[in-house]
Amino acid sequence: MSERREAVVVGAGPAGLACALELRRLGVDDVLVLEREARAGGTPRHCSHQGFGARDQHRLMSGPRYAERYARTALEAGCELEREATVTGFDEDAELQVTSPRGRRSLRAGAVVLATGCRERPRSARLIPGARPWGVMNTGTLQQLVHGHGRRLPGRALIVGAEHVSFSALLTLRQAGAEVVGMITELPRQQSLPLAAPAVRARFGTPLWTRTALRCIHGRTTVERVELEHLDTGAVRSLQCGIVVLSADWIPDHELAVLGGLELDPATRGPRVDASLRTTRAGVFAAGNLLAGAEPADVAALSGRHAARAAAGWLAGPRGWPSSTVPVVTRPPLGWVSPNMLSGDPGTPPRGRFALRADAFLRAPTVEVTQGRRLLWRERLRRLQPGRSTGLSAGWTAAVDPAGSPVEIGLASV
Repeated sequence: MSERREAVVVGAGPAGLACALELRRLGVDDVLVLEREARAGGTPRHCSHQGFGARDQHRLMSGPRYAERYARTALEAGCELEREATVTGFDEDAELQVTSPRGRRSLRAGAVVLATGCRERPRSARLIPGARPWGVMNTGTLQQLVHGHGRRLPGRALIVGAEHVSFSALLTLRQAGAEVVGMITELPRQQSLPLAAPAVRARFGTPLWTRTALRCIHGRTTVERVELEHLDTGAVRSLQCGIVVLSADWIPDHELAVLGGLELDPATRGPRVDASLRTTRAGVFAAGNLLAGAEPADVAALSGRHAARAAAGWLAGPRGWPSSTVPVVTRPPLGWVSPNMLSGDPGTPPRGRFALRADAFLRAPTVEVTQGRRLLWRERLRRLQPGRSTGLSAGWTAAVDPAGSPVEIGLASV
């Protein structure tokens, strides 16, 4: 027999825990959070630097303190938090198959919120040739080794990527005793805060090499050297190092969404959701970096709160689920938009705006929202770029024809 619960949240990172807290605040009595790790809190628990909590907690704190605060508050609010519980199945009858130290069981819930986050692509997915020595890892592995297991990593290290998480990896490497000899990105500039690269160069002497790609890794038992190519000149040079950290290049952890038969957005590769973060399956919501990787932790937490409000409304029912939706797509050089579909009741997206990213650096672009030949909205933004989202106003959603063609977001034609 299936165990019946009112609301089940899968994932105890910032989005999942914030969602569970908001559900309790809104009067949902039975909230179960499933977390496959032994500790709740998500990625922030491995990030010892400051900078977490500005948007959702209205204060700055370290990653471990931020994660512990959410986990503790969720338990105090009456949420049930089950750790080391992996959801291994999600069938057509909306049953979750859960495996944990308690054994294997089935769960059926009135509302399911997927908050499984995202991950960095491993070396195999990036198609980096060369030997297979120890010392090649992504940021998540690095942070678990250093902050979770107290490993020291002396020697020379190279960071591939120049997003927020890349600079977090640099701080972790320095804490572990490594000398970071460089950061590289194939793009013409870094994608973090404007002063990030000058700051690390001034403090640690770490250079950032733009328009540079990792072409090969050499080494027997451990990494010995790498080959770097400058994409504009074609020049190849060798760099001695013992650690290579592959940062950024995100993909949502969407395996459970696929098992559940949810429609994925081809651009974000996460579940397609409307402004209320409803998926294409009745009673199933998605939040946080499962939708598009990777937003900061506090932005993911606010997404979890937003999904909770929609889930609480669904549980208070009876309410219908959208039977038809309108996709929202982007035109190059724009990369993706989230949320990425609209239903008959468009609602308001998280934080009152759509998150928009580009595949190129665009300064003061004018963006147009169209449906067929109709212009729905035109807005000038401060910037668009890879690796960081820009907010697009939601003032155009009421003008969308729910029976019309897909909504397109692109740059205004000159």
